[in-house]
Amino acid sequence: MNALRAAFLVLLLACGGVAQAQVRIQHWTLATGARVYYVESRAIPVLDVAVEFPAGSAWDAGRSAGVARMTLQMLRAGSARFSEDESNQRLADIGAELRDNFDRDRAGFSVRTLSSERARAVAVLADMLQAPRFPAEALERERARAVADVKEAETQPEGAAERRLYALMYAGHPYGIVPTADSLAAIKLEDVERFYRERYRASRAVVTIVGDVDRDAAGALAEALTARLPAGPDDGPRLEPAKPPAHGQLERIPRPSAQSHVLAGMPGLARDDPDYFPLFVGNFVLGGGGFVSRLYNEVREKRGYAYSAYSYFLPLAARGPFLMGLQTRNDQADEALKQARAVLDDFIKNGPTPKELAAAQRSLVGSFPLRLDSNRKILDQVAMIGYYRLPLDWLDKFIPSIKAVTLESVRSAFSRRVRPEELTTVVAGAAQ
Repeated sequence: MNALRAAFLVLLLACGGVAQAQVRIQHWTLATGARVYYVESRAIPVLDVAVEFPAGSAWDAGRSAGVARMTLQMLRAGSARFSEDESNQRLADIGAELRDNFDRDRAGFSVRTLSSERARAVAVLADMLQAPRFPAEALERERARAVADVKEAETQPEGAAERRLYALMYAGHPYGIVPTADSLAAIKLEDVERFYRERYRASRAVVTIVGDVDRDAAGALAEALTARLPAGPDDGPRLEPAKPPAHGQLERIPRPSAQSHVLAGMPGLARDDPDYFPLFVGNFVLGGGGFVSRLYNEVREKRGYAYSAYSYFLPLAARGPFLMGLQTRNDQADEALKQARAVLDDFIKNGPTPKELAAAQRSLVGSFPLRLDSNRKILDQVAMIGYYRLPLDWLDKFIPSIKAVTLESVRSAFSRRVRPEELTTVVAGAAQ
């Protein structure tokens, strides 16, 4: 381990628990249309930078499923200045860490580096994003890896259940696109190049900078990361609202396993949804609070039906899913599912008790500082705010918004937004 990397790790360990009392976000738009979000944090000499685009898996629509992730992976395969090995070595030499960011909405990279080495780290990322080589041999390698991952996921009950659930509950919507071995095999180099030109435009870039750098230097970094990106307006199709199927369905996927994985879901919540906080707080009581949630207590603790039982909302641009899940013995799958549905029905009808709501609010307020106890976590939060164009004071208003949730607002939100008859359910495991 070289001296720079050792120093970097010592700083991370020493300062990893530093809490941020307030996050002051500055925002501006570059001449290219790229949007920049910047938080100055001088507590430690470390810089975190993220660059993201509307280039997640939903944008596979109309193309071979899997090209979005393939394009992101191919961006790491070398640039006009540096080969793949040279890029990796340059980052390793300064102790910088490069991370992929990918989901259904967005794709991009983040890099963490000592602030004194920011020029070298950003130079590697800038060339990676703006001057990719897309070598043919790298496409074959990444395709083989992706095909192996898909085949592996299909052999596992949990992976098979999740893939099928998204395909069913988002049928006809881009969020339901699921790559297959055949769709990945169909991806050509020109598909990757076209996707890059269309989705990785400067006008679509969101740059987030957090750490030990001043405003002028942050602006220069953002310019360096985006000035040479493909030009063009931020136009093109937008994600349409996601609507649940008119009627829920149950599908069983046979898998040779001792346990069944049960997933039920429906389109639920967008990032900017006015029901966000009532649903977020209410779900803590229903299934997001771990050992203190109703699903855990009623399905696992009282009846021993499941090894785990949970629920969550995954807010996205176009109503991300509400999902309820459990893992159980094959011979108990139907009873466990029946009980989980009963818990959900009761919660939708009656909502939380005053005691449950107060406990959820205390827990969520008390754990909020953990969302901001490192620069990297701040980066993730600010990048989310930037990408979804949330108010810059969203984090400042988080705790007051939690405290403002009422019993009636939870009941109202759940009764309007979660309809059991529209839930799609998938059970993956050995038939009994």
